[in-house]
Amino acid sequence: MSNLLLSPPPGPLEVPIASPGADSSTAAEVVFSLIIPTYKESGNVAKIVAQLTQLLDNFIPDRYELILVDDDSPDLTWQVAQSLTDKYPQLHVMRRQGERGLSSAVIRGWQVARGKILGVIDADLQHPPEILLKLLSSTLDGADLAVASRHVEGGGVSDWSVVRRLLSRGAQVLGLLVCPAVVGRVSDPMSGYFMVRRSAIAHHRLSPIGYKILLEVIGRGEIKDIAEVGYVFQERESGDSKVTWKQYVEYIGHLIRLRSQGRISRIRQKWPMRRFIRYGTVGFSGVIVDMALLYLLYQGVGLGLTTSKIIAAEAAILSNFFWNDIWTFADMVRRQTGWSNRFKRLLKFNTICISGLVLNVLLLQVFFNVIFGQNLPYLANLITILLVAVWNFWLNLKLSWRVTAVEQGR
Repeated sequence: MSNLLLSPPPGPLEVPIASPGADSSTAAEVVFSLIIPTYKESGNVAKIVAQLTQLLDNFIPDRYELILVDDDSPDLTWQVAQSLTDKYPQLHVMRRQGERGLSSAVIRGWQVARGKILGVIDADLQHPPEILLKLLSSTLDGADLAVASRHVEGGGVSDWSVVRRLLSRGAQVLGLLVCPAVVGRVSDPMSGYFMVRRSAIAHHRLSPIGYKILLEVIGRGEIKDIAEVGYVFQERESGDSKVTWKQYVEYIGHLIRLRSQGRISRIRQKWPMRRFIRYGTVGFSGVIVDMALLYLLYQGVGLGLTTSKIIAAEAAILSNFFWNDIWTFADMVRRQTGWSNRFKRLLKFNTICISGLVLNVLLLQVFFNVIFGQNLPYLANLITILLVAVWNFWLNLKLSWRVTAVEQGR
């Protein structure tokens, strides 16, 4: 194989049906093209290429390619990778000098790729390579998109601070509010480890912002069937993290643009009606608890309306969690046994419901003091409960009862 560098394609970020200049017989031989975007990753390149090659040689020998796209790293990552091409003939290297950014690097790699399935993996070894085969198997079995997720069974993070966990979850909640038709389709919309069928995104103009290209793929591609595979996000072995506040700002901008300007493809989702009915039944029992305690504390004990409401609502939250845990989400609970996991679920459920409680209290004050003129406190309470129920169901459906942490060293 020639060790010449690949030329970065010019023009818009649009993936062709087949690689320009590739003959049909060659294109048919390559099933899978994996893009490895890099910037200052010279210390990781040899290891990640060796691991990926070993896995794919055993799974689809001679039917894959690795395309490393480097943004002209000052540590000469592209040069280190180029030196490996004689040893690894499936490896190709692209050096970009006039364009920067992880998302655009991935798309430029896809534009020159020959595979019918296109993937992306980080070079920093935070994405475990062994998960690649599960993703590829799901795509070969018919999925249009296969995503490695930290928020499904078998997923988690190895050593994240509380702040970073909150930022990640907060970004997901924000995404559900701004662009639910896109973000709500996967459990881990911030994932940068996935693969997609070329036919699902070909000839769609992509315009990602920052690092989160998955949102663009879901929002603008023709994505019908999605598979998710759990993985544990690892800490870096070498190099510096590239996660900064700028990435979160770009994420917000991307959501807004997808919502207001970009074309979002039609989404077909199956509504979990049975689970929704169970959740609603549990919620109704919580209404009884809430209303009964509110009456007891407000009329019987003589506490203020706001104080009575807070206590009654928290009691209802605990009751709802218990019944949801043993009934509504029982299938998920069976895969997350133990008191530690139950406590984590309770914290997440309570956090989501408390956010709804804040909204509930504010709405109650509006109805009680403004609309009803301090009359009909129980009707005001019932109306606020119904309004906030939609908020709580949607967030709990997407965020609760998921494992997001693992033991150190797992």
